Amino acid sequence: MTRQIGIETKKHVEMAEITTQVRSIVHEANVDEGYCMVFVPHTTCGITLNENADPDVKSDIIKEMNKIVPLDDGYAHLEGNSAAHIKSVMTGFTVMIPIVKGEMAIGQWQGIYLFEFDGPRTRRVIIQVKEQ
Repeated sequence: MTRQIGIETKKHVEMAEITTQVRSIVHEANVDEGYCMVFVPHTTCGITLNENADPDVKSDIIKEMNKIVPLDDGYAHLEGNSAAHIKSVMTGFTVMIPIVKGEMAIGQWQGIYLFEFDGPRTRRVIIQVKEQ
């Protein structure tokens, strides 16, 4: 089963949690054992799994990524969003999550995030659930 969701980001760089939407699609698929692939078809954002308990973790990640890859660093790309492209390569575009007994096998403190690097924008996320 394949589903698509739309995410409206509000900031230039942000982590938008999508765990609830993905979990709902997994439940709809009614798969006991299998996997869930979460994919973003954009070159200036990414998908990641990380802590969803303390919001300070998100701000710390964003702060440090902006240090590693600054917005303006003499990039050659004329569109002005090279930093976003570089950060998306660092995070990746896909997360694979096992489904065990009908539930995503993510950790107690983990959440699924769309990582926006060139917002605000409307983003598409494709979720595919497969039975084993």
